[in-house]
Amino acid sequence: MSLSFLKSVELGGRKAGIFGCKLATALFGAALLLGGAAQAQTVASAQATALPVEKGASAKPILGWMQFCQENASECTVNTSEPRTITLTPQIWNTIVSVNKRVNNEIKPVTDQDHWGVVDRWSLPDDGQGDCEDYQLLKRKRLTELGLPRRAMRMTVVIDELGEGHAVLVIRTDRGDYVLDNKHSNVLSWDQTGYVFVKRESQDAVAWVSLGGITSPTTTANR
Repeated sequence: MSLSFLKSVELGGRKAGIFGCKLATALFGAALLLGGAAQAQTVASAQATALPVEKGASAKPILGWMQFCQENASECTVNTSEPRTITLTPQIWNTIVSVNKRVNNEIKPVTDQDHWGVVDRWSLPDDGQGDCEDYQLLKRKRLTELGLPRRAMRMTVVIDELGEGHAVLVIRTDRGDYVLDNKHSNVLSWDQTGYVFVKRESQDAVAWVSLGGITSPTTTANR
């Protein structure tokens, strides 16, 4: 995802530029190989102590998201009668892990500039190509079709390990918040990602909320 149209974001009083989700093909491919070689994830690997990413004040929506919602209103609608979190059973965990891996394998990484000739465009990757937000939109769509509540699955903007803007899908569960990512075949708790969490979709309205630049413990440990 290219987020270059965002000049900066506030991170606990300091500003950090966002230069876009540049998909490093080599890194992406290596992640898939490692994921395939590793044993399948189980619900036991989900950290019961993982703390949820808490919401903050309102935040400006992503322009690409706004345009996507105009064309795909059903993908952005918030049904407040749905639960805010998912009860993480072994069956649901396996479903989440399976969809994450399957979509990562199906979609060919390509930047919006190369794909559409524009800096940033959010879309479902119906042609088999897309960048970070497109992967996550497809994962949410499929998980919703499998019965998971969309309200508990929020598109989220982070700053990744390269200091660049990146989009992930955060699933809110009774065991903490978990991240679906096109960079990893494994589903990680938010505090295992090494990302700085900037903002995400609201669970109460078609809007966004700030995460205040919450820094995961992994990131802190690596500094």
